[in-house]
Amino acid sequence: MSRANYSIDIKSDKTARAISYEANISPRHAIEICRELKTMLVSEAKEYLNDVIALKRPIPFKRHNKNVGHRRGLYKWDAGRYPQKAASEILRLLNNVESNAEYKGLDPDNMHILYISARRGRAIDGFFARAMGRTTPKQGETVTIEIILEEVH
Repeated sequence: MSRANYSIDIKSDKTARAISYEANISPRHAIEICRELKTMLVSEAKEYLNDVIALKRPIPFKRHNKNVGHRRGLYKWDAGRYPQKAASEILRLLNNVESNAEYKGLDPDNMHILYISARRGRAIDGFFARAMGRTTPKQGETVTIEIILEEVH
């Protein structure tokens, strides 16, 4: 199986990037988190994701909001959730790209998220045991997440 490439190609000395292939999280949760984190500073994004993991601030679900309950603390929106597993995976990737920026000699405290996206990865086939010796096919979802940071002047 071949690995996916970056969606956009930015060749600059002021950027750092990282990608996570086939993370075992929900694509819907990852898409909503990535939409919310666009253009944030790295410190703001890390604080926001830590609050989501601690169930203090919800992520507004604007696209995948069917049967999603209302949450307190959302601005100009009502439906939201606390996707802890997806938030912790994206936080891990954000720490990784921050380390990449430090390695390149950039200041991670002075960087913002230039590009972040999540797309569906391949499905992992499995089976779900049923009564009387039967099985039902079940596919696990994976997500490819990419982040590009840019240094603010």
